[in-house]
This record gives sequence, structure tokens and C-alpha cells, in this order.
Amino acid sequence: MRIRDLLAPESICLNGAAADKKDVLNQMVDLMAKSGKVSDKENYLAAVFAREEEGTTGVGDGIAIPHGRCTGVNKPGLAAMVLPQGVEYEALDDEPVNLIFLIAAPEGAGNVHITILSKLSMMLMDDTFTESLRKAKSVEEFLNIIDAAETEKDDADAAKEKAAAQTDLAADKEKDNQKLILAVTACPTGIAHTYMAAESIEKAAKKKGYLVKVETRGSGGAKNVLTEEEIEAADGIIVAADTNVLMDRFDGKALIECQVSHGINKADELIDTIVSGQAEIYKAAAPAKKSNAQSMSGGVGHTIYKHLMNGVSHMLPFVVGGGILIAIAFLIDGLCIDLNALSAAERANFGTITPIAATFKTIGGVAFGFMLPILAGFIAMSIADRPGLVAGFVGGAIAANGTSGFLGALAAGFLAGFIVNLIKKVCEKLPDSLEGIKPVLLYPVFGVLLMGLSMTFIIEPIVGVINTGLNNGLGSLSGMNAVLLGAILGGMMSIDMGGPFNKAAYVFGTASIAAGNYNIMAAVMVGGMVAPCAIALATLLFKNKFTVEERKSGPTNFVMGLSFITEGAIPFAASDPLHVLPACIVGSALAGALSMAFNCTLMAPHGGIFVFPVVGNPIMYVVALVAGTIVGAILLGILKKTVENE
Repeated sequence: MRIRDLLAPESICLNGAAADKKDVLNQMVDLMAKSGKVSDKENYLAAVFAREEEGTTGVGDGIAIPHGRCTGVNKPGLAAMVLPQGVEYEALDDEPVNLIFLIAAPEGAGNVHITILSKLSMMLMDDTFTESLRKAKSVEEFLNIIDAAETEKDDADAAKEKAAAQTDLAADKEKDNQKLILAVTACPTGIAHTYMAAESIEKAAKKKGYLVKVETRGSGGAKNVLTEEEIEAADGIIVAADTNVLMDRFDGKALIECQVSHGINKADELIDTIVSGQAEIYKAAAPAKKSNAQSMSGGVGHTIYKHLMNGVSHMLPFVVGGGILIAIAFLIDGLCIDLNALSAAERANFGTITPIAATFKTIGGVAFGFMLPILAGFIAMSIADRPGLVAGFVGGAIAANGTSGFLGALAAGFLAGFIVNLIKKVCEKLPDSLEGIKPVLLYPVFGVLLMGLSMTFIIEPIVGVINTGLNNGLGSLSGMNAVLLGAILGGMMSIDMGGPFNKAAYVFGTASIAAGNYNIMAAVMVGGMVAPCAIALATLLFKNKFTVEERKSGPTNFVMGLSFITEGAIPFAASDPLHVLPACIVGSALAGALSMAFNCTLMAPHGGIFVFPVVGNPIMYVVALVAGTIVGAILLGILKKTVENE
């Protein structure tokens, strides 16, 4: 697909005139409607004006690129207008606009058109090209100018891509002692401004003789992503974005954060600020952890953990919201119904007997039902970017409706990501003319097909047996076996307080809720509550073991611990891990073991004391929490060394 495929002759006006910005946008929408690519003109017009309210699309140098994405567009398209007399457009440089390209983007139609539209945006950064368009005598000449420029850019991009594959920026910087400038550009719609800012920054840096690389975060996903080695070697980083960008990776680097429009119009100024050393050093709230290049196994483990956590973090709101609503449904029926008066058949419907309870359980059940598709979908997306999402969702849904359950969804997420990456690799050999149909046709069709076949004939038969056996085994645990499991899970919650061990125990607990084993989640949550509570109590009982600052902040850990926020203990553990962690682990393990021994149950996956009303055997659950807290606090008093305070 080429630009000419999106730009119909009837949507081009070479001798336009307009009274003001509103007038010219209305005329442009009329031109677009002539091409038949807009099914709801009013809807599209509203989308175009809504985009202008976010910030002007007049990018300077007499150019404007308004755009709108909505359901009123049935096909991606372009319209163009040359205004010899210009029109006041509130452009970034406050100059009149005389060349306008209007973009129409369908809602949810994939990324077929994004590459074409981004290419046009970058071509418009070439003054020679835009001046030729303004002077075109006919529509045919206008289109021919675009065709010739697009062919030239395609050839240049191919050569640039080939050179980039053979270039090591970090090594080149060291060898030639050149400055290395990195940048990230992003705008809310990710169609035009993202790529124009990237082109402007790249041109300005090369003109000054600097090495440069720009990561674009547009509608087609992140492209040209910056590597750890490049970030480490960079002299500075420019983040020209009007939307969220992954910032933690830039911790400790000289960085400028600005609007995407500044990337287009102030690229020289931004680069000069970096090179002169005037840019501030960026401090991340939570610096991104760098992989250990010396340890291959550590690197692989970290990568797997990163993908898993992407799925878990997106899954948790569904689990928490749905799980708590389901727990409330059981509580309502428990308060309103005499269980002893119910028959065995009626007890099977517990949680839906009263109308209010049935409403809560239905809503909660819908939210909870998204858990496994969301988990698998976002694991796959972490591995294969957006194309992996649909295959992961399908795999997770098959696991949820089959026998493989949580384990099957985990396997589906990773397998979907690898399948889609494999499809991408195979599709690289296809002709460039098919580039546009890859994300909207080839990736989803073959991804879903291969994922479905893999789930049906591999994952479900194998993992389904394992999952069924595991759930049956957990359901039949009793006596010392159950107590030991509770101790292990409770202790894991305090090993790294929010890290991989903590998250593994928590995910295991939420998965057990889905399988109907509610005692496991109870042990997990009480174990996670102990560490902050034990530290808070220790700061009150053993004041000579803590600094003045720790004693002041210690009691706040009661609030965090009782709210099931284990991370409140991290500052204390980080300052003295050899003494704090063993004490917390023992206290948490004791609480988890007692919870299991007392047969406490919990159907809500979060909430701390706020969900104690839905805990099975709540009094003994409080006993388990208090016992773990006291033991943990006493061990802290014994293990920690006396601190000398001024």
C-alpha cells in the first residue's frame, strides 16, 4: 500500500481559500467525505475538532496535519488542500498555514495505514517536497510528486535499515569519540506528530555530526526500541511525548522531557541543551533493574519474570474487584440465610440465594471470568507486542473453559508470544506490498489458529491432567501437610516483600480461589500482613534497636500491614536484611501455618482487615495474625543490633 492508495483525486483541492481554522477544517472534512471513506460525517468532524482541542495540528512551516480516529470512518484515508493565501490556524510557529493533509483513521481497524501515514508525516519535514506540492498545477502532478518522493524515501529507509542492522551505536561512540543522542517520541494518537518529531530530531543531530537513535511509540507499537547498552552509553536523552513513556530505564541519565511539538520545532535547541551539559539528571521513582550480562540464566529468568508480571499486573484488578464482590455475595447470604435449614441442593447455590447476593455474585463472576484471558493475553503482549494480544486472549479463554485452568493460561501466554514472534519472522520474507495486511490479517488469523490447535491438542490434554490433580490434591490437604503448605506460602510473602517469591505465593493464592481452595489465599494474605505489623510493633517495644527516623515511621507500618501492603517493610529490610528478613519470614510462616491449622478460609484476594468479615473462622484468623506479629517482633528485638542514636 502506498500514499496514493489513501489519497483519492477527488479529495484534493489545489486552490483553496478559508476564513479561519474552523472553516478550513469543515472544508477538509467535506473533501474527505467525497472519497466515500467516511460513513458518519458528523462523528468524524467531531473527532477532528476534539483532536484540535488536545493541541494544534499546525506543526509550523505552513503545514497542518489534522486527524481524527472514530467509528465514523470506514476506511483509512487522506485529503489535501493547498491555500495560496494561507489561513490563520494557531500553528506552533504562529504563522499562517497553506498546506494541509487531513487523516481519517478507522477505530479498531488495526495498523494497516499507520506506516503509510507516518511516512507521509516524515516526508512533510522536507522543505523541497512541500514546496513542490504547493506549486503543483494539477491534481495529477500533485500525486506524481508524492509518488516520486515516496519511492525515494522507501529506498532511503531500506538503506538506513540495512546500515542500522550493522551498526553498534555504543561501540561507534567509543571508537569515534562522538556524542550519542537518544530520543523517544510519542503523541496521543501516534499517527503524525510522533514520527515528525523523530524525523526532526534525527535530522538535527546528524547535521551537527552526532550519533542518534529515536524510539517511536505510535499506534503501530514501539519501534526502534532503545537498548540498555545504548542508554548506558548515551550522552543524553530527549523524551518528546504527550503520552506515557517508560521512564524508569533512564535513571541517572541527562534527560529533557518536553512536548512532542518541541521535538518537531525545537530539535536544535533540545540537542544543544543535551550536549552543553545543561540537561538535568533524571531520577526515577523505581529505577529499572538492569540485566546481568555475565549471567545468562539470570538474564533469562528476569525476562520470564518480566513477561509474567506484565500479565499478573493487568490481571489483578479483575481478580481483586471480582473476588471481593463474590466474597460479599457469600457474606450477604451468610447473614440472611440459616444454613442449617437448607438442603444439600440449596447449599450448592449458596451466594445466589438472596436477590442482592445473586447480583453481587453475577457481577463479580463476570469480572473474575476475565482473569485467565487477561493473564495470558498480556503475557503474550509483553513477548510479541500488540499482535500477541489476541492469540494470548484466545489461549487464556480456552484454558478458562477447559481443564488446564491457571497453569494452562500461563503456558498459553508464553506460547502465544512465541508463536506470534515466529509468524512475524516468517512474514518478514513476504513482499513489501503485503506489509499493511500483516497486523490486521496474517498475525491474528494464523496466531489464533496455531494457538487454538496448540491448546486443543497439547496444553489441555497435558496441563489439564496436572492442574486437575493439583487442585484435587490441594483440596484434600489436611493435618500437617496443610500446615506445612501454609508455613511455606506465608514465609514466601516475606522473603522479598513484593518481589518474585512474594508474587509467586500471591498468584498461587489467587489461582486457588478460582479452583475453589479458599484456605490457601487466607494463609497467603495473613503471611503478607505480618512483616509490616511485626516491624511496627518492634519499633515500639525495642526502641534501642532502631534509629530515630525508623521509630518515627515504624507505626505507619501497622496501617500498611493491616491493609495487606507487605512493601511497607521494604525500607527496614533494605537497611538490615540479615536480621530483619529472618525475623519476618519466621513470623509470616507461623501465621500462615496457624491459618491453615485453624482451617481459615478467604474468598477475597486482597483487602487486609477490610475483608475480615468474609473470612471463614475470623477469630482464629486474628489469632494467627497476632501470633505471627508478636513472634516476628520478638525475633527482631533479639536479632537486631543496638543502634546508637544522637
